[in-house]
Amino acid sequence: MANRLVEVFEDKSLKEKIATRLPYLFNIADIESSRAGKVGMEVGSIRERILVALLIYKFGEKNVETEIPITEPEIDAYLFGHPISIKTITGLGGVKLSWTVDAQKSREFVMNYRPKSDILLAQIVWNGEGGLFYIPLEAQERVFDTMGREGYFKLPKAGTNPRGVEISKDALLGLLLDKETRTIKISWKRSKIDYNPYQRWVDYWKR
Repeated sequence: MANRLVEVFEDKSLKEKIATRLPYLFNIADIESSRAGKVGMEVGSIRERILVALLIYKFGEKNVETEIPITEPEIDAYLFGHPISIKTITGLGGVKLSWTVDAQKSREFVMNYRPKSDILLAQIVWNGEGGLFYIPLEAQERVFDTMGREGYFKLPKAGTNPRGVEISKDALLGLLLDKETRTIKISWKRSKIDYNPYQRWVDYWKR
């Protein structure tokens, strides 16, 4: 069965809503994750929840499974039983496939890896053009087989503080430009938001 995720990219009114609201919601995610003007790593988890909420809004809560076992690190949700990996990046870098900081485990991951789920990818370019992408498993397999393991991955450099295994920039471009990849173009403009990340917790204390 084809992944119904593609329906998000065929729904005209939803596409317009995504193009206008996703920058606003991701801006809130930045505010919630910021300290002293710096955005923390937890922003990725908040962005992921925003995109899962989009799927729940479109398809209904009963059709989106979010209780994923920790043994499935590459899968973030199931849509009608179909696995989905949710990724967010800034510009053209940093699509993590594995967060392991151990060099040996990174090599083992690369040697054993094959794409196994469709990807929902948000490319954030503040004050520029990015988008939301549906990258089907078939597209990943095609790029992976064409580029091979050496071309598909960006490995941590020896002697540095490793931050896991990433998709290489060339492989990512191949995925984004693949004939089966669907795109919703987004102009990432920040809006002025009067938002206090502590207020909802203060409100709970007041109850």
